[in-house]
Amino acid sequence: MFAPTKPIRKLAGVILPGILVILVTGWGALAIIYADSSGGFPGSLGAAAFVLSGAAALAGLWIPGRRRPLLTAFSLFFLVILIGWTRIQPSNDRNWQPDVAILPYADISGERVTVHNIRNFDYRSETDFTPHYYDKTYDVSKLQSVDLIASYWMGPAIAHTFLSFGFEGGDYLAVSIETRKEIGEAYSTIKGFFRNYELYYVVADERDVVRVRTDYRKDPPEDVYLYRIIGPIENARALFMEYMRRINALKEKPEFYNTLTTNCTTTIWTNTRVNPGRLPFSWKLLLSGHVPEYLYEEGRLDTTVPFPELKRLSLINARAQAADGAEDFSQRIRNVAPAGGP
Repeated sequence: MFAPTKPIRKLAGVILPGILVILVTGWGALAIIYADSSGGFPGSLGAAAFVLSGAAALAGLWIPGRRRPLLTAFSLFFLVILIGWTRIQPSNDRNWQPDVAILPYADISGERVTVHNIRNFDYRSETDFTPHYYDKTYDVSKLQSVDLIASYWMGPAIAHTFLSFGFEGGDYLAVSIETRKEIGEAYSTIKGFFRNYELYYVVADERDVVRVRTDYRKDPPEDVYLYRIIGPIENARALFMEYMRRINALKEKPEFYNTLTTNCTTTIWTNTRVNPGRLPFSWKLLLSGHVPEYLYEEGRLDTTVPFPELKRLSLINARAQAADGAEDFSQRIRNVAPAGGP
């Protein structure tokens, strides 16, 4: 049997702890920088000090007699950072951007759900709009469909995905899981790992949350696809109720968004836990642009046509732009041309 030689054991005793120190140093430095909401000197100074502590700990791995004290000092420094980071708490009381300023909520009485503060802005451009909200009561027993909407702006691997629930009579309610940003705050993927954004459910009319993407976002423009999800209607109704419960829970107790674990797509998957036989977790949920393909592979989309053809038919930008703010917007964006058509 092979037995590691002493030099190999010594090297392993340096390399593995060294990799851990590097990873912890990187995470801790970023946590300090992004926890400093002003983005100013104190955060940069603290991050630099922690990086120096990490470098000293790395050097100490190679210096006899210095390993323990330097690693101990580094560990204590990291513990202070970790305690401070975990003490950062989400809030519903901030100076919010107008598009996420109002929290939706629902009154639930059996199968009748009255949704309050459904967003339906009158857009002149992506950033120039007149806010408008309305309330509407839905009978969950009349929920007939769920559609996945996927919006692409940076290549095929990344998309913003959200659901739209369809009811008898042609009513649709879209729910998009997003970051709740403050005035002057922009989205950053890296900041999304470090408790910088609250989690927000945009509950909206499709003329708002779909049309702003197809008609008004220009820098960069977005390609928007709409796919009908196939599955038991009782699962769709249970999922809708779970969404309403989550919306109410966030109104009472806010939570943080996380780029990896609590984002637009993984949160949809988490919400489906109310149903038996939900899809297993897949790497395609992390690279969200692949979600429609994943659903197709699992038989949750129309498989009577090849996926490339289904994707072509599901692009709704032209139909949405033609419909604009029409009352029958939702019906017109679903008026799919026959295969082989324009």
